[in-house]
Amino acid sequence: MKAGWEKTVRDSAETAGDFVLSLFFPRRCPVCQDIVRPRGARVCPSCYKKIAFVREPLCKKCGKELSAEDAEYCYDCRTRRRTFDGGISLMNYDRIGRATMKAFKYGGRQEYAAFYMEEIWKRYGRLLRGFRADAIVPVPIHRSRRAKRGYNQAELLARELSRLCGVPARSRGLARVRATKAQKELTAVERQRNLEHSFVADRLPEGTKRVILVDDIYTTGSTAEACTRALRRAGVQRVLVVTVCIGKNE
Repeated sequence: MKAGWEKTVRDSAETAGDFVLSLFFPRRCPVCQDIVRPRGARVCPSCYKKIAFVREPLCKKCGKELSAEDAEYCYDCRTRRRTFDGGISLMNYDRIGRATMKAFKYGGRQEYAAFYMEEIWKRYGRLLRGFRADAIVPVPIHRSRRAKRGYNQAELLARELSRLCGVPARSRGLARVRATKAQKELTAVERQRNLEHSFVADRLPEGTKRVILVDDIYTTGSTAEACTRALRRAGVQRVLVVTVCIGKNE
């Protein structure tokens, strides 16, 4: 009884705190970037309908939408080696996807992480539970980029997913040991070369065998592949990639 009462009090306090905080810092919609209506929601109801959530058929490896009903894998996964076990994503990297990611990564809209991961959990909760992960690991950014931006967006996502599923987030599970060029400026082949030997995984708890790797955007899969290889060198046996946005190549 006492434990239940304490939880009720704690939840009530958090709700009251969220309300007070929203009065001074109203939550912004991840789609239109305006103040969310109604108050307390994560996204405007009308904006929610504009999001291009990923739909079947999907690539069996990375989770990209496929244009052909009878296809099993996207072009990238057919032509490039993948060492991660699978991937899931929330929305397509279209005009709205690019805008919300820009605000999240460069506009200081850290609160969007809660919306993204709650939607991921709503759609893929059963799959994520079934994966039986030992840790959730965010894709790291180099310390120079973190100092400029003030935060790592993938780390925010990992924390939110940890809150929802109870699997510990290991923010230092991967480290970026080499600063690289921005991936968006490079071709697919250049991206893979750019990331070679850029990551190390030497701070995971002993016995970590299954990892959920979290990032904001999946395009060619070069970053996910480089991180997976680093995790496997550290003894991880299975890796599931979770991202907010995913591109198309078909």
